[in-house]
Amino acid sequence: MRALKINQDYLRETLEQALAIPSPTGMTNEIVHFCCDQLKQLGIEFELTRRGAIRATLPGRRKSPDRAIVAHLDTLGAMVTHLRDNGRPAVAPVGTWPARAAEGARVTLYADHGKQFRGTLLPLKASGHVYNEEVDQQPAHWDNLELRLDEVVASGDDVAALGIQPGDFVAVDPQTELLDNGFWFSRFLDDKAGVAALLAAARAIVEEDAELPMDVHLLFTITEETGAGASHVLHGDVAELIAVDNGTIAPDQNTSEYGATIAMQDSSGPFDYYLSRRLSALCDSFGIEHSRDVFRHYRSDAAAALEAGNDIRTALVCFALDSSHGYERTHRDSVTAVASLLTLYMQTDAMFERDADAIGPLQDFPEAQGDWEDSAVEEAVAEGG
Repeated sequence: MRALKINQDYLRETLEQALAIPSPTGMTNEIVHFCCDQLKQLGIEFELTRRGAIRATLPGRRKSPDRAIVAHLDTLGAMVTHLRDNGRPAVAPVGTWPARAAEGARVTLYADHGKQFRGTLLPLKASGHVYNEEVDQQPAHWDNLELRLDEVVASGDDVAALGIQPGDFVAVDPQTELLDNGFWFSRFLDDKAGVAALLAAARAIVEEDAELPMDVHLLFTITEETGAGASHVLHGDVAELIAVDNGTIAPDQNTSEYGATIAMQDSSGPFDYYLSRRLSALCDSFGIEHSRDVFRHYRSDAAAALEAGNDIRTALVCFALDSSHGYERTHRDSVTAVASLLTLYMQTDAMFERDADAIGPLQDFPEAQGDWEDSAVEEAVAEGG
């Protein structure tokens, strides 16, 4: 096992290109093609599910059992619910995000037959010159939002005449700004920063011809924001699954703003004891800045995989994110730390040999969790880390 260099230019360029592609859940074809193009350029084989989730493979010394790392391509968005009489369509969220984070957002509405319309999501009471203090008293709720179209419309019939209908997707402008000092701002860093980290890690493995003990599947899902996530792209040989997503920066949280964060539990319950501690041990051994955290109102691709009936070990690796599901901020060093950790994890042996089979004997099953040490990491570091 050896530390691999993450190409910073590739990481930044891949993230910037991904952020520029609108991909609310249900409208992900373009971002799927972008991701597949990246995999082609790296010479990594892949296949797609019917709806477009991607399963790529970095080959290892053995085919089964294998492991997977997952990031999601889909983002938050909105959808037209009905055409208001004032010519401003009502909208509902795609994914779970607060209405206050949508207020004032510039958007594109995607109608059928390739028609696109620009507009702004606004509160029903948007003008202080009209409503005075009521603009601050109206509850922030999606029922109190409407889409002001940049078209000559004054009624629902006018909007319908443009070809706009209930069910049309609304994609929010990302407002991306990547500063040279390493601070990166944008909507939808969740989870396109995770996608960029995973692709950058894969590039490092390929370019440095790192030897992998077992096959590693790179999964890119398209329905994480609505809960399905990795439930539909795994197969029975996967024994370990790492989800890559955001770690929230907030009071009483312990996310590392400039490093990787290992989530020990989210709203779906604890992650695998051993796999989570292996990731921490890799960070300790290779000097990767990191922390451990617990998230109370959070779920990821890993939860969807377990709920689908997969008996696998799961863990969650996070890049730092301030104002999650709003106008988000991360730092280059945090995304790089995640990518570096992923390259190390891919070079480790199986967590336990008994995990090769879904059902197996007691042999190799650890006894007391508190006394456990990851000998595989220690040996790998001693040999070449």
